[in-house]
Amino acid sequence: MKDFKGKMLCLDRADINTDEIIPAKYLTEISKSALKPHLLEDLVLEGFNPETDLKDVRVIVSRGNFGCGSSREHAPWALEVNGINVVIAPSFARIFRQNMFNCGMMAIELPDEKVQTLFELGADKKTQLCVDVENDTLIVTDGSGKALTLEFSISEFDKALVKTGGWVEFADKNY
Repeated sequence: MKDFKGKMLCLDRADINTDEIIPAKYLTEISKSALKPHLLEDLVLEGFNPETDLKDVRVIVSRGNFGCGSSREHAPWALEVNGINVVIAPSFARIFRQNMFNCGMMAIELPDEKVQTLFELGADKKTQLCVDVENDTLIVTDGSGKALTLEFSISEFDKALVKTGGWVEFADKNY
């Protein structure tokens, strides 16, 4: 199972698409590591600089419809190779969401008001988030030590994919 905890980055925009997660010009790359330096390089968001803002980030929180656009695995791969195994948003593009789970990563849907709470806590750039997969909870701690626990829900099948490390590992174990 991957690591699901660490520094949180809030991207305050809906409809962040797969071309913004990893530009299409890199889709010819055959290794995940070749994608690493290009994560979110085309994302235009006031105050966001991928060269500095992604340092040590392990969790992304965004607005709705995250991962819309093309149905490519490169988008989750670019996140994964950068150590980002958790994305939280009110909604995801269906194929992107399933690609995350197929890679053993977490795509957690929360209601808008809970996402807003994460944005408020995330204003402190030292905010940390930990996913307790077994208990379907998020533990969020800001720089002052203030902690908040939020519940989430994923299907048992998606949880099994996450716990085994993704679809390939799940298939090896079960078939």
